[in-house]
Amino acid sequence: MRQAYRILPVYTGDVSGVCSALYELGGMTVMHDPSGCNSTYNTHDETRWYDRDSLIFLSGLCEPDAIMGNDEKFIDDVVGAAQLYAPKFIALCNSPIPYLNGTDFAGISTVIEQRTGIPAFYIPTNGMHDYVGGAGPAFENLAHKLFDGESVPPLQGRLRRSVNILGMTPLDFAADGCTASLKSMLNEAGWEVCSSWAMDCTLEELRRAPEASVNLAVSSAGMRTARYLREKFGTPWVAGIPVGRFADLLIKALDEAVRKDVCGCAYKADDRHGVFGIGYGSEEAERTAQNSAPVILIGEPVVSCSIAEALEAEGRRTYVIAATEESAALVRGQDLTVSGEEETENAVSELLAPGAAIIADPLYQYVCPDRARFIPVPHLAFSGRLYRSRFRNPFEETFMDRLVSLTGE
Repeated sequence: MRQAYRILPVYTGDVSGVCSALYELGGMTVMHDPSGCNSTYNTHDETRWYDRDSLIFLSGLCEPDAIMGNDEKFIDDVVGAAQLYAPKFIALCNSPIPYLNGTDFAGISTVIEQRTGIPAFYIPTNGMHDYVGGAGPAFENLAHKLFDGESVPPLQGRLRRSVNILGMTPLDFAADGCTASLKSMLNEAGWEVCSSWAMDCTLEELRRAPEASVNLAVSSAGMRTARYLREKFGTPWVAGIPVGRFADLLIKALDEAVRKDVCGCAYKADDRHGVFGIGYGSEEAERTAQNSAPVILIGEPVVSCSIAEALEAEGRRTYVIAATEESAALVRGQDLTVSGEEETENAVSELLAPGAAIIADPLYQYVCPDRARFIPVPHLAFSGRLYRSRFRNPFEETFMDRLVSLTGE
């Protein structure tokens, strides 16, 4: 029963992660699932339905077909829709019932591609993992489809000081204008953005990814693609988001990643120097942090750790409780990873100290002790659109100013 949830909701599922990752790219995403599940996705996990459409379909799996098997019907429906709408690609994703039945999605994808002439691929979801386990493989499989046959571009042919943004979805960046603000910050620092995987970007722009000199993974959903592009094209990657006083350090990390051809999380430090060989905060800020009440952040690790480092630069002592999947390699030495409500409660209790503050989605307040100061930062992938009016753009200066003020003693 350690995985039972009594109070908290679960994070957005892997199937919704796939839909979010591929939403804007002109493809067709098909969830093989019973009728009604599409409304769950677009009601709770997607804000872009308000102003733009996307070819996201549900197969309408029925009980007899689930039991007896009827792959031909599924194939015919997908082929018919593809012929009608002419998508740029077709992505299939799985739900618990076809997963348990052992449906051959790889084979089905091959048949669909042969019949339509449209690139088709399968993202191995099963409805039992969170959104990182869907969005991450969706980006990675799309990258394979785009680049597996490509030759490696010569280093001298790549654009100088150019970057791909990886893992950009509303599930982690739901406020209006996040992509524009991030691109503006990178442009002001002298970096050209080749592509943004995958908000405010087209499939044609994603094809420019091999031209970039470095990849910036802004969430754990971008890490699989970062590693693939490193293996395929040798492009180094940096994980983190530019927030507060941490922004300058992240920009330096991008430069050092290119110069030294190294990869790593910009917010990780070892003896105040990380893999990029740059200083992490001042000694004065470190002394202040050691004597301050802790600030505990709960959520996705890349975003949370970046905010934590920005707070550390302001003299705060921070800990991150990474609550999403695939987090173990993305947290700092003092941080914790958890799975489920019980582990989250235990981690909070372990890190809590007098005067502590907790930064997390508002729904986490119900499993946090009353004695802690709670600072709500809504996360679409956790509480859905429940707090839509309170989403904030982390790349705006006022975002970190507010957190610094609220965590002050």
